[in-house]
Parts: sequence; C-alpha cells; structure tokens
Amino acid sequence: MQSKKRCNFIRDLDRFHLVMDIIDRLPQTGETGQALKHQLSDKLLEHKSYINQHSQDMPEIRNWRWQPH
Repeated sequence: MQSKKRCNFIRDLDRFHLVMDIIDRLPQTGETGQALKHQLSDKLLEHKSYINQHSQDMPEIRNWRWQPH
C-alpha cells in the first residue's frame, strides 16, 4: 500500500496539483480559488485525453519553461 501512495504522490507532483492543493489549504481564496481549481482540473482532464490520443504531453505542457520575473 505504501508504494501505491508514493506513486500517487509523485504522479500528482506538478504545478496544477500543487496550486489545487494550495487552494484547498487557503479557504480565503473563496470562489475565485474554486473557479481556478475547476479550470486546472479541466486542463488536467484535457491533458490526459491528449496523452491517450497522442502518447505525449500537450505542447503547452511539453514546451513550458519557468520564466523568472
């Protein structure tokens, strides 16, 4: 069971899941946070569908680079 938990943790360790986790931990984000969480969830579903069809990440995910400000 421990191995499965670790696998799920690693699989969900991306910027989408991290932001969704932050929203869950900060209730003051309110409706705005919940709307963002819904958008991120939709994007993850879209991404999963794309992977199933094309066997690779969506270009916006695959080509994303951190842009320091």
